[in-house]
Amino acid sequence: MAVVAGSALVATSAPAQAALPTAAVALGDSFISGEGAGNYQPVVDVNGVAQGFPGWSAPNSNAYFCHRSANASLQQATLPGIQDRYNLACSGGRPADFAQPSSARDKGRTVAAQLDQLRAVAQTHDIDLVLVGLGSNNSQFTFGDVAEKCANRFIADAWTGWWEFWAYLNGPVPQAPCAAGDLATQAQFDAATAETVAAIRQLLTTLDQVDADHQHRVVFQDYTNPLPLDLDPSYWEADGRQDDRDKFRDLGALRYAAGCPIHRASLSAGHLFSQGLGTLVQNVRNTVAAEFPSDDLVFLDVQHAFDGARLCEHPGSPANALATPIRLQDGPSGTFVTSLSGKDKLDIQRIANTCVSYFQTCQESWHPTAAGQAVLAKCLAGASTTAARAVTCARRPDGTITTS
Repeated sequence: MAVVAGSALVATSAPAQAALPTAAVALGDSFISGEGAGNYQPVVDVNGVAQGFPGWSAPNSNAYFCHRSANASLQQATLPGIQDRYNLACSGGRPADFAQPSSARDKGRTVAAQLDQLRAVAQTHDIDLVLVGLGSNNSQFTFGDVAEKCANRFIADAWTGWWEFWAYLNGPVPQAPCAAGDLATQAQFDAATAETVAAIRQLLTTLDQVDADHQHRVVFQDYTNPLPLDLDPSYWEADGRQDDRDKFRDLGALRYAAGCPIHRASLSAGHLFSQGLGTLVQNVRNTVAAEFPSDDLVFLDVQHAFDGARLCEHPGSPANALATPIRLQDGPSGTFVTSLSGKDKLDIQRIANTCVSYFQTCQESWHPTAAGQAVLAKCLAGASTTAARAVTCARRPDGTITTS
């Protein structure tokens, strides 16, 4: 007689899958990568090779010059619940770099598309927070070109007379202060906004596809101007000359040493440009929020995060500023020129041309310092936990940082 034992079926379940570690990820350009904050980490290039510092005369396309800093705001921010952090931003990053390798365009770097890098992180991590900084570089204008244009005009005006020939590698340089239209027109802002919206659509679609639990906050950070609305009076005049006349070398040297080689008349145009970037970023966030209504999207306004601590806002600049001074090298030597006193126009021409030929020698200029990134880290911390859809981060006169 056959005996069937244990006839009852016992249901068994597969072992529960361990939850992935959480991650915060940074995407975008130089203000996010940590340009100017030092302590740059090796960057893996498109061939999978980690690139450390390649030398000052190396091609600027080298992946290392993405300048991903261990002092970047993502790395310094207090982010409860986040276990790991990945800085995928690249100095000079543009909207096109989200979906395509940066090397696919002119002046790009040999790194994979930022969304491909994001997908790789998502294979091992649950992405809970994404910091995005995008808008200052695009097919219409770049922050570096804008900064170079206004600084070069001031230096050319300081060292040469209107009757003298002045030739950078890229040709003669105008000497008039920058006007708003010299930096970006409304048509250019509109085109840049469209480019950026397209890139962010791709980002949000990718996140929805790859994020383990489909829950993530995306913070859209705008930009803060490294310069004040006006310079401290101690930087207005030298040797009896202000910057509204022809030739003022002593004043040029004074402002360069302080980190603000710029006409006072250019400052308002610069702030209109910064405000335009802020509007661009906010419009991008609002546009994609309407298209992705279930996504957690926050606009972070940092326009006033450096108030009272900008270059040449007070005597003692650049030591008391949260942004890096403009600094050049005389050839790719690794030694920064901190004083232009006693230099003639040929010296100035040679030094300025180093920045053209070896952009890595000057690309840190007018970016947040490590201390500036620490301020932006506090801004990010506030934006990471708020219930609001828009956050303003500001610096009070006593140096405290508030988010509201």
